[in-house]
Amino acid sequence: MSPTGALAGVGVLVTRPAGQARPLCDLIESAGGRPLPFPTIEILPAADPEPARALLAAEWDLMVFTSRNAVEFSLALGCAGAWPNATLLAAVGRATAVALTAAGRAPDLVPPERYDSESLTALPGLAEMAGRRVLIVRGEGGRALLGDVLTERGARVSFAEVYRRVRPMHDARPLLERWRADLGLVIATSDEVLLNLVEILGAAGRALLVSTPLVVISERTAQTARGLGFRTVRVAERADDPAILKALIECR
Repeated sequence: MSPTGALAGVGVLVTRPAGQARPLCDLIESAGGRPLPFPTIEILPAADPEPARALLAAEWDLMVFTSRNAVEFSLALGCAGAWPNATLLAAVGRATAVALTAAGRAPDLVPPERYDSESLTALPGLAEMAGRRVLIVRGEGGRALLGDVLTERGARVSFAEVYRRVRPMHDARPLLERWRADLGLVIATSDEVLLNLVEILGAAGRALLVSTPLVVISERTAQTARGLGFRTVRVAERADDPAILKALIECR
């Protein structure tokens, strides 16, 4: 029987970290697609967690969590009870907000539409930051924009880096051998995810990759993709799974 649905039989390369891809894969399957999990980032605890642990235990005027990973790895450091010890709590995205709420405290500030640092810093609650103590909880080497903007507005910004991202080891040959038969779409949810994919596939897979329609969740990553030579790039309206699925369908 031929597959049915908006993605009817289309193979989709899902590059999210292992353990975070299942809900999106389920949505793709519900639309008749064939998800192929192929994580290009592995999420690990920070090599030295003690600096972050100390920062998380301190008092802050504002604590910003940049991802669900930031919440989960903070909890793994033993933060609980009255944590987070902050007057205001902010989440960059919806999944981060859900994780904070499940941990016991809903965030005060969440972007209403696009889930990124630009949308968060556009909120009126972050317009006046003079003298406020801010802790940004993130992965090692996270994006600088959020801290830079809040510092420019007068905040005293510190960073608790609770996890790190590494590129996993893959043998790309089986994937490349079946690429034309198995894959019709690719998802990349960050610049790092995309650049790691390019590195993993290597020169042998470059032409196959850039000729495959790509769905991303930010214009920044779209620009990176176009610079790499991708011919078809679509930016999802939001960073959540339903919006990614909608963008996949529109790429058909």
